[in-house]
Amino acid sequence: MTVHPIAETIASLMPRAKTELTELVAFQSVADQAQFPKSECEAAANWVADALRSEGFGDVALLDTPDGTQSVYGFLPGPADAPTVLLYAHYDVQPPLDEDAWVSPPFELTDRDGRWYGRGAADCKGGFIMHLLALRALKANGGIPVSVKVIAEGSEEQGTGGLERYAEAHPDLLTADTIVIGDTGNFRVGLPTVTATLRGMTMLRVRIDTLEGNLHSGQFGGAAPDALAALIQLLASLRDEDGTTTVDGLTSDASWDGLEYPEAEFRKDARVLDGVRLISEGSVADRIWARPAVTVIGIDCPPVVGATPSLQASARAQISLRVPPGQDAADATKLLTAHLESHTPWGARVSVEQVGQGQPFKADITSPAYTSMADAMRVAYPGEEMQASGMGGSIPLCNTLSALYPEAEILLIGLSEPEAQIHAVNESVSPEELERLSVTEALFLLNYAQSKKA
Repeated sequence: MTVHPIAETIASLMPRAKTELTELVAFQSVADQAQFPKSECEAAANWVADALRSEGFGDVALLDTPDGTQSVYGFLPGPADAPTVLLYAHYDVQPPLDEDAWVSPPFELTDRDGRWYGRGAADCKGGFIMHLLALRALKANGGIPVSVKVIAEGSEEQGTGGLERYAEAHPDLLTADTIVIGDTGNFRVGLPTVTATLRGMTMLRVRIDTLEGNLHSGQFGGAAPDALAALIQLLASLRDEDGTTTVDGLTSDASWDGLEYPEAEFRKDARVLDGVRLISEGSVADRIWARPAVTVIGIDCPPVVGATPSLQASARAQISLRVPPGQDAADATKLLTAHLESHTPWGARVSVEQVGQGQPFKADITSPAYTSMADAMRVAYPGEEMQASGMGGSIPLCNTLSALYPEAEILLIGLSEPEAQIHAVNESVSPEELERLSVTEALFLLNYAQSKKA
């Protein structure tokens, strides 16, 4: 079988890609200054900016976004009358969680069992490296046939909307004919996949107060209202017995029409323990791509070690609600807020604070750009055809870009296939997927440029 010159070039660039990803992963760029110093994000942003400059990008800028973070922008002009393509990735990452649970240090890229492990390796520092590889391969094989804009976000994982608000205030900055979001992933390793839908998200913090101060549980327990117990009862109201999300007024029975997710594969990908049932009902695809899902992502409460026999005067939790296409995130926020207020027991005082929100997204996979992507994937993944799946996660910027540039086509690809275990301990990236998707992106740019000439 003849190997495409683009594929040969990218294969030769993989050692450099590993070195660069090692450098980028080393930055502890968690956009949460309560846990990690801001200097780590600033250093990562400067690394990205320097990488763009080294590839000939002009107008490279560190954009100070309204949420206090920085996004990195660069522009590389193409031939006259060539279309403009915007390439997106983000350099901020999730916290490492339990560092003791990592087999290798989270901020040291480690080659193990055919994968590269490290926080951000797949989500989404690897996505930025993918863009670099594609552009380098094109330059080595006749030149880049389109004008390229790159935007690397610094607060995607926080959901604080800094880049969205910056783009709205500077609507000409990210204008493009098509946009490639490099922050999703194949349905499984080796199966080329575009993401057709994203669930939106709303993030709320709820606080319950019942007492002026903590009390001795022996002296007052049984009559005095415990805020932590009230919070537990409130959070339990968000799901029914089989685990289905039950926010008052929020529809939870939609169906997914497309690529299915076999339950056995999902159990393996999700690392569900033997004997433990999946929650809710319907197909797996229904549950993770077409329906809302509530998750309690944090509770402020005394740890077991050092706990005292006390009733808690106050308790707080952070709640994430994933919102599927067809539902409005703002409406879902109102419903969730009303549910929390109406289900708080014992007349306890409750306050709800919104800390993040993003709308769901649905792509038009019948557009011409998707034909160019399908042709590219067919070459990069011999014997396979492009598949379309949903994704339960959120990329709020997609809706902002869609509203700002309604004529632009938006494609979602990336490195976060199930084995990558993004947002969990021992996140990793498949170097083979990095290589093949870089080939895909380079060929897509070639195909897309040709299609615009036709």
